[in-house]
Amino acid sequence: MKAIGLSRREWLLAAPAMAASVAGVALPVAAAEGRWPTRPLRLLVGFPGGSSPDLMARLLADPLSRALGQPVVVDNRVGAGGNLAATLVARATDGHTLGLMINGNLTTARLLQPATAYDPATDLAPVALLGSAPLLLCAGAQAPTPFKAFAPHAREAGARWNFGSPGIGTLGHLGMELLQQRTGLAAVHVPYPGNPQVVAALLAGEVQMALLPPGLALPLVRAGRLQVLLATSTGRSGLAPEVPGLAESGIDLPSLEIWNAVAAPRRQPGAQVQRLATELNRLVREPAVRDAMAQQGWSVVGAGPEGLARRMAADTALMAPLIRRLQPLALR
Repeated sequence: MKAIGLSRREWLLAAPAMAASVAGVALPVAAAEGRWPTRPLRLLVGFPGGSSPDLMARLLADPLSRALGQPVVVDNRVGAGGNLAATLVARATDGHTLGLMINGNLTTARLLQPATAYDPATDLAPVALLGSAPLLLCAGAQAPTPFKAFAPHAREAGARWNFGSPGIGTLGHLGMELLQQRTGLAAVHVPYPGNPQVVAALLAGEVQMALLPPGLALPLVRAGRLQVLLATSTGRSGLAPEVPGLAESGIDLPSLEIWNAVAAPRRQPGAQVQRLATELNRLVREPAVRDAMAQQGWSVVGAGPEGLARRMAADTALMAPLIRRLQPLALR
């Protein structure tokens, strides 16, 4: 299969232009003038009700509507791992459509599927990076911990062991591939429809390892049903301070985090993008919202358009070489 995607150099060269565009430098001033919003806003979510992005959207919808003076309606448009909703946002022309998206929709979508109908780098305007979380590397309840004690057993088992993920191209998949590259592990990837099925397989012994979100993993770890070996943050995470991070585990990798963010169509006037970013970043720092996010397994980030654009570029640059390497083998 032909390698696809931008090179690291191309992404790094593109990042300043992305940041300038989302700040409104390249947008007509006249388009940003006037009162806005003038009618209800649609906040598209590419995942079903009760999913993590849906819960985040519903947590923010009411306070954001009060801040903007217009209703904010959460609209679940499920399909293609969130890319259906992202495509609808990219194509929207009404000036009142936004999307709450996961990192894959804003970074690796086109790398994984060249036929994806939008390009995250050119068709979407980054608005705000809301919250992030490391993944937790989990194993069965009898596994030795921490990772430094577990790794020799996993290396000896090699391809006789499996790891589960919520699908090909997810961070649960790509993150494990990066960990295996850096640690010499060689477990076989087994994709499932979602993380609940991954947990069931891990508890049943069908897979021996999985990277899981803290909100899902920690209750099972604290109940003694799973062991947690490391967090994919560079240092220890406030979401799981008892768990060693990558550096403490002897793994040379940058943080591998899941995150939720808001994006708008690229044509959205820069002043409107900045207003949205200001309100969203203020809201996620309010104690009630911050505490609710923590209960859902998120740490507040609260970065604006430029910060989100940099995060998109950095994460894409990290994953692009891995995706190109895996393409003929595991991403068909």
